[in-house]
Amino acid sequence: MSTPLSRNRNYRLLWAGQALSEAGASASVIALPLLVLLLTDSAAASGVVLGASAAAQLVVGLPAGALVDRWNRRTVMLVCEAVQALAVALLVAGLWWQAVGVEHVVVVVIVLGVCRALSEPAEEALLPAIVPEPQLPDAVAMNAARGYLGQLSGTALGGLLFGLSRVLPFVVEAVTHVATFLALLFIRVPPRKREPAPLSRFHREVGEGLRWVWTQPVVRVVAFCAVGLNLFFQAFYLLMIAIAHQQGVPAAQIGIMGAMLGVGGVLGALVAPRLHRALRPHRAIVAVFWAITALIPAALFLEPGIPTGVVFAAAAFLAPTANTTITTYQLLLTPDELRGRLSSVMGVALGIASIAGPAVGGLLVDLLTPTAAILTCAAGAGLLTIYATANPTLRRFSRESDSRIGVSAE
Repeated sequence: MSTPLSRNRNYRLLWAGQALSEAGASASVIALPLLVLLLTDSAAASGVVLGASAAAQLVVGLPAGALVDRWNRRTVMLVCEAVQALAVALLVAGLWWQAVGVEHVVVVVIVLGVCRALSEPAEEALLPAIVPEPQLPDAVAMNAARGYLGQLSGTALGGLLFGLSRVLPFVVEAVTHVATFLALLFIRVPPRKREPAPLSRFHREVGEGLRWVWTQPVVRVVAFCAVGLNLFFQAFYLLMIAIAHQQGVPAAQIGIMGAMLGVGGVLGALVAPRLHRALRPHRAIVAVFWAITALIPAALFLEPGIPTGVVFAAAAFLAPTANTTITTYQLLLTPDELRGRLSSVMGVALGIASIAGPAVGGLLVDLLTPTAAILTCAAGAGLLTIYATANPTLRRFSRESDSRIGVSAE
């Protein structure tokens, strides 16, 4: 009988360490644009800094997945945490000595983005090595809850600390990366057989990851649907924040409205393992599509502010269940030597949607009335929902197929 997940020492160390790292990173995500505003008094410069991190992750995303599959994944995570701690510590030193310009901040942000592009697929690929297959859905759901908790706590902490001192949020982030590094040191991972490959094959290995995703019908269709839904929801999210601002909703209430998305995600992640076991995969996936499609137009009948935050929370509630179903399936389906590349391909696709979504939302705010903009987002989500519901590949996505994959993955 396998050890319960709550008593799995390796997983507890991984979860706790990454929770600290994510909270620290979220604190700096809030503090960095505020810092740039202080340095330059330019909102455009703040946007460039945040965009630099996303751009770095996208540019190195696909090669990073291939490197993760080549190298020792725990070592990759250790190096990434050490480099992030050093980069943020140098920023702290520069701020302390008042020797930091916006160009220094951009360099630090790019380093952090590259490290995240490496560490995120490394962690996902490492998970099946330290968690038994039957417990993998629970581990994926707990990781989702960790992400939402880190975002909520880090965002609140970052704003509070920056109000006390512009150095404090970055001190906290540096400390959390050191703590995560120490936690990773004590994780024991079974050795992985890796055939040494010449550097000349590297570009082929990147292509193999793309071909793997393309040749797996379920993975391909899920990726298309997830990217599309993420794009329209991100657009809706920004749209509702802009509408709330235009209608004079206080900034504090807008902050609470946005934070409720995280609250819904945390609550959904806590029940995701049970829903994952209760729902067939196709139903678990399309449920979140139908929920978001129904909730977006509901915003037409609600006052901007806290009521809209309730919509955000409800929309996020079922997402962890769909994510648990999809991620578990992908990890069990994919050979170990390709898991890093699978994660990086999916991460790049979702990253593009996360960047394009707010851009689309901004255009809708400028070009359409609030009602027309909301209905446009609802229509886009609705078309994807119909496609996902009727798609024969997803309809054949059964729990029996999961069981067969689990047997073959051993």
